[in-house]
Amino acid sequence: MNLFSLSLLLPLILPLAGAVLIALTGGYPNLREAMTLTTASALFLVVVFIYPEIAAGGRPEMLLVETIPGMPLALSVEPLGMLFALVASFLWIVTSLYAIGYMRAHHEENQTRFYVCFAIAIASVMGIAFAANMFTLFVFYEVLTLSTYPLVTHAGTEAAKRAGRVYLGLLLGTSFAFQLVAILWTWTLAGTLDFEPGGILRDHVSQGIISHGAIGVLFALYIFGIGKAALMPFHRWLPAAMVAPTPVSALLHAVAVVKAGVFTVLKVSVYLFGTDLLTETGISQWIMYMAAATILIGSLVAITRDNLKARLAYSTVSQLSYIVLGAMLANAAGIIGAGMHIVMHAFGKITLFFCAGAFMVAAHKTEVSQLRGIGRTMPVTTLAFLIGALCVIGLPPFGGMWSKWYLALGAVEAGQLVFVGVLMVSTLLNIAYLLPIPIQGFFAAPSEAGTGNQSGKDGNDGGWRANIKEAPAFCVAALSITALGCFGLFLFPEPIYRLIAQIV
Repeated sequence: MNLFSLSLLLPLILPLAGAVLIALTGGYPNLREAMTLTTASALFLVVVFIYPEIAAGGRPEMLLVETIPGMPLALSVEPLGMLFALVASFLWIVTSLYAIGYMRAHHEENQTRFYVCFAIAIASVMGIAFAANMFTLFVFYEVLTLSTYPLVTHAGTEAAKRAGRVYLGLLLGTSFAFQLVAILWTWTLAGTLDFEPGGILRDHVSQGIISHGAIGVLFALYIFGIGKAALMPFHRWLPAAMVAPTPVSALLHAVAVVKAGVFTVLKVSVYLFGTDLLTETGISQWIMYMAAATILIGSLVAITRDNLKARLAYSTVSQLSYIVLGAMLANAAGIIGAGMHIVMHAFGKITLFFCAGAFMVAAHKTEVSQLRGIGRTMPVTTLAFLIGALCVIGLPPFGGMWSKWYLALGAVEAGQLVFVGVLMVSTLLNIAYLLPIPIQGFFAAPSEAGTGNQSGKDGNDGGWRANIKEAPAFCVAALSITALGCFGLFLFPEPIYRLIAQIV
């Protein structure tokens, strides 16, 4: 085994080794958290080490275990997986930094279990990112579901247990009722589950081995079987899981779970079916409308939610379907837009969730209606929320603009102008449910519940600076890093574009 082959195993081994070390040092919080940050940093460096080979067109592979013919457990790195691994490994560092401040300030119990499960979840994400075939991806996909269940139920309350049952029920139910059936059907048709450029099923349709109707059913089984993509009506697990601590919400929405879902949708569309097959048969057409409906309905529901995390959860349901829509457009611009949105949404949405947690820890505010005037006492957090919101909305100078631009181009190239309209309307809805929060935070008078600002006693604001109370430094540092990332992605989108362009 050479050094480069070892580098394919290390992204799986490092988080698991880190989980063991975290468990062993659980009685010493400072050492435990140092182990978490060291492991996360080492993982990111290993992924960065692999990047130049992939950027240059290399496709390293490694066989782990030969099960039965056509179903090996194997690793292979291609541009889309490389992108996912870079995002997840970097955001693990930032989320761990945030979690240190949040978990201590909120006096959370079972912190060691939290960090251990987080590390195992990241190991499964690396397996998903570097899976060489659909069988390998499915195995790690299910490990991710099981490893994040203790995080969703972390609080141990009845509400958390109910949310955990919904979480497991929908994710395992869709996987085994739909996705596993699709995988076995694909294997019986093609004799392989390998991810190949152009797909492995096109010849079977052209030779009449499978009809257009049957291939459409197979595709639908995959898309709805990937429950982590939260396409309606299989989305309820995502809002339900918001009972979890905010670092878990960040994991679910930006680092791992939902991104694993939409990543899998892209892998299936590009490497199992192929964009040519989707275009020729039109089997993705009706799913475009399902994605468009999810985009709009998710946004409309978000507007009605006063609880900040619930509002952000329905925003994520909506935003994930941008990526599904890009995959279903099945052209170069659509795929590029979908791939870029994985990155842009990750940074924007994790910033928003970090801010939501900071509001709760520092000011004990969880409802949007309680955040009037919060910018006077938490200006850094409120500014970061504004930046994250503008990134998710897709306005310059923040990265979300690029992904929405390419998604709109993809819709135009496909002759699907109705989806350009959907993107425009949804952007207006994004503005309606996100921007009032920082605007009222900075410019509205504090709500009656108070924000810690006592300047209203004498009718002037002269003393408000004395009342600034931000969240713990680790939390503020993390949300500042991701907010800066939103801006950096606008200035430097070219490496992301070049990476994704290799697959189209």
